[in-house]
Amino acid sequence: MPQIELRHVTKRFEEKAIDSVVAVDDFNLTVEEGECFSFLGPSGCGKTTTLRMIAGFEDLSEGEIDLCGRPVSIKSKNLYVPPEDRGLGMVFQAFAVWPHMNIFENVALPLKVQKRPRLEIKQRVEEALKHTNLSGLEALYPGNLSGGQQQRIALARAIVTNPKVLLLDEPLSNLDPKLRESMRFEIKALQKKFNFTIIFVTHDQSEAMALSDRMMVMDMGKIVQIDTPRNLYNKPVNRFVHSFLGKSSFVDVQVKDGKVYPEGDFSQAIPCRIPDKISSDGKMTIAARPNAISINREVGFKTKIEKRVFLTDCTEYYVKIGSHLLLIQAPHRIVFKEGEECKVDLVETIWYDREDSAKEEERNRRQLV
Repeated sequence: MPQIELRHVTKRFEEKAIDSVVAVDDFNLTVEEGECFSFLGPSGCGKTTTLRMIAGFEDLSEGEIDLCGRPVSIKSKNLYVPPEDRGLGMVFQAFAVWPHMNIFENVALPLKVQKRPRLEIKQRVEEALKHTNLSGLEALYPGNLSGGQQQRIALARAIVTNPKVLLLDEPLSNLDPKLRESMRFEIKALQKKFNFTIIFVTHDQSEAMALSDRMMVMDMGKIVQIDTPRNLYNKPVNRFVHSFLGKSSFVDVQVKDGKVYPEGDFSQAIPCRIPDKISSDGKMTIAARPNAISINREVGFKTKIEKRVFLTDCTEYYVKIGSHLLLIQAPHRIVFKEGEECKVDLVETIWYDREDSAKEEERNRRQLV
């Protein structure tokens, strides 16, 4: 059953310094009940603006939004339901806890606003604190707590009203890496217990992949691709998605006489399969994940090691192919020295059209809004 529906949602901002920006451009999106759905994209792509329109903090320029089967925003009819009446829970990047209130008072605040009976407030707060590992700390104030505990206060306050939809806006970005990882599991556990629908806004790919049933990658106000984390990683529709999700290695190439050459260098062909759709003299970009590129001494494009970096889980090698410095991630058992000759086999490649430089300029412009 659809829990969140956006139909032709558009949001425009008028900025005198840099002209108008269409922050969200004709969005059509459905999120199912009980689904954890992530908005992913660079700064300025429109993900937080979309979340704020769902929450009711931003009005639409055009379009309609339904929550839990009822309309909450219809621009053509001037219908607008305020945030407090949308039945949502929210957790922000800044923990947004009240320093002058103790934990109990912070968590109880939404229920007091709703004028719930005192006994119900007590029972609900105790339940929310139990599920966020804050039981016994009711009398403490946020200033005496760690960042992780303050974020748990925000989570407890978000779930205390039993919302059907939970909106998370970069909720873990202010935590250290270890805390971020543990909080991911806690959020997922809460979702399984209460079966609420989660909209999760982040530009951290690992967070999105760990939490999400589906993800949406956005770019310059548009939906680029929606799919499961696995499919987005393995089958990105364009170079932007490929580069945004995980590490990527790209080589600009030219196809000539049925062979693939690095751009500007016809002295040596790159051994790789040419898709049928590529023309005989096409200028394209080939992409591969660094950990899917084979570095060896027998098969592939002949080059040498320009740089070697030892990491905990792999060794990174940088080699030249034409004018490109290609990143390769290899297991520690494969050992090359800097300056040593090697061969590179691009086993699994995806072909893309060349990226328009104007797109990158537009992404940078949007970050100013």
